[in-house]
Amino acid sequence: MFDVIIIGGGIAGVQAAIQFGRYQREVLVLDKRNDGRSHWCKSYHNLIGWPDGVSGNHLLELGRQQMESYGCIKVEQQEAVEVEKWKGGFTVKTAGGQTHDAKLLLFATGITDRIPIKELYPLLGTDVYVCPDCDGYEISGKRTVVAGSGEAGAHLAVMLSYWSNDIVYINHEQEPVSEESFEKLKSHSIEYHEQPIQEVVLNEEEQLEGFMINDGEKLWAEKAFVAFGKNRVNSKLAESLGVELHKNKHIENNPRTKETNIEGVWAAGDITVHSEQVSIAMGDGMQAAIWMQKRLLKTK
Repeated sequence: MFDVIIIGGGIAGVQAAIQFGRYQREVLVLDKRNDGRSHWCKSYHNLIGWPDGVSGNHLLELGRQQMESYGCIKVEQQEAVEVEKWKGGFTVKTAGGQTHDAKLLLFATGITDRIPIKELYPLLGTDVYVCPDCDGYEISGKRTVVAGSGEAGAHLAVMLSYWSNDIVYINHEQEPVSEESFEKLKSHSIEYHEQPIQEVVLNEEEQLEGFMINDGEKLWAEKAFVAFGKNRVNSKLAESLGVELHKNKHIENNPRTKETNIEGVWAAGDITVHSEQVSIAMGDGMQAAIWMQKRLLKTK
């Protein structure tokens, strides 16, 4: 039996595993890989020590090397599909059919962004962004397109006017926008188009140059944000154990200890209810590991 099973090998899960390695705990990390936000983000710019940015993959690779160096952390590139609580701990079943037991569980399964325009993925973190708190600064004074859907895109376009007065909103999915939102777009001089994007236009250096919309018009842009809404919160597995969810499907947990309402189950990172930031995910993973260690010592 493992001391802990960590479900999710992103930033929060890896940081927790590193701390468990320093406690010399027997830990299993179940990591689907190549699926989370950090895999897709080519550059995080708001992290201490990386003023020129660092890719999510680079951060994760460094973290994985660090956690595996302790020798007591086992990693399986498997998806957890079932969890069961019993008197002595938990059983986790993977998509590959394996079952593993542990005394405690940590969910660090994150969220999955809904970006229906696949050509944008290679540009995430360099020319195209998701989070205004992370990367609003990157569009300062630049012509920026918000590729989005309905109210989600309209809301973000208005928010981004804090950094630039040259914002264009393309309502790619032609979802309804309220009169109130239209008034806000108008008051911030935000250009509005309600047509599908037909092509993402790149220059010779494979950098964003603009968007071709349905009528053949090319909208020039230096930067872009996406706001399609309906991101998938990967909390279904935790919910199957009875873990309490917020109305937006994020996991509710103790803000100090990171433990959920189910004894022995913790949650960390973007899956929980707070700002979705790499630095916060790191802190979450660390804090969860500290309090899980306290529980392990108590139940020894």
